[in-house]
Amino acid sequence: MDRKYVTERLAPDATGIARTAQILRDGGLVAVPTETVYGLAARADSEEAVAQIFAAKGRPSFNPLIVHVSDVQQAEALVTMEPRALALADRFWPGPLTLVLPRHENAAVASSIHAGLPTLAVRCPAHPVMRAVLDELAIPVAAPSANASETVSPTTAEHVLATLNGRIDAVLDAGASERGLESTIVALRQDGNWSLLREGPIGREVLEDILGSEASDGRGIEAPGQMRRHYAPGKPLRLNARKAEAGEFLIGFGAVEGDVTLSAAGDVNEAASRLYACLHLGASSDKPRIAIAAIPEDDVGRAINDRLRRAAAPREGDQRSGS
Repeated sequence: MDRKYVTERLAPDATGIARTAQILRDGGLVAVPTETVYGLAARADSEEAVAQIFAAKGRPSFNPLIVHVSDVQQAEALVTMEPRALALADRFWPGPLTLVLPRHENAAVASSIHAGLPTLAVRCPAHPVMRAVLDELAIPVAAPSANASETVSPTTAEHVLATLNGRIDAVLDAGASERGLESTIVALRQDGNWSLLREGPIGREVLEDILGSEASDGRGIEAPGQMRRHYAPGKPLRLNARKAEAGEFLIGFGAVEGDVTLSAAGDVNEAASRLYACLHLGASSDKPRIAIAAIPEDDVGRAINDRLRRAAAPREGDQRSGS
């Protein structure tokens, strides 16, 4: 990466929000808080600004980005908000739901955001600070997770700075993310079908109550979080552990105690909010491996296990299982 940055740390007040909006307006990069994880924002209508996201993260160019909008009207300028999309937006926006929808040919977004696909991923975030930034800026922003590619997603400003300090203009520090897991991603097809592209805080059963049964058609990578290996802590990760083996940092859950725990009470929602923070602690520990207790495969537990399976997946050509 050619450009060098002095990364500012901004407070989540009127001055920090105005400074964030100005940096983004000028084509810079700011890590911003959302209710899910911190996102690395750039104005969505600038090829040069969006290119800096890919450079800062080391993100492959075939992996599309999510565009964050302030409301349905801003989304309608970019994509076709058909009746099902409007119904979902009415129920879940602002909130942790991303919709993949047909993109308008004249949509004012950088081509690298949609990676040449005829669709675009859009979300209206709920975090009040992020909403204030969008209102101040009045331009949609592209914002993948604010971390280097193939590392653990950030839920605090400290997590952001661990991999992006000196690679972005600023981080707007509003404390820890509430949800701790990336948004649910749903693709609405023009033939009336739909696909759940990424598990998240809004579960499959809730979506099926609204949309009917899912028809998955395996179209390849259409949105973030679909790559086989993702969210990796940089150490071998063993799943469904009952106790630590030699050299392991154990992340507990429920009755399984560990060096840290996702939830001593066995609450999957608490586990979701703490997942990335615990993985960051394991990654920074002096132990060479990480183990994590089993998480129930229901409700938000499916989303947690989706992230863990991708985090434990070996690199291409690596024969180790990571378990």
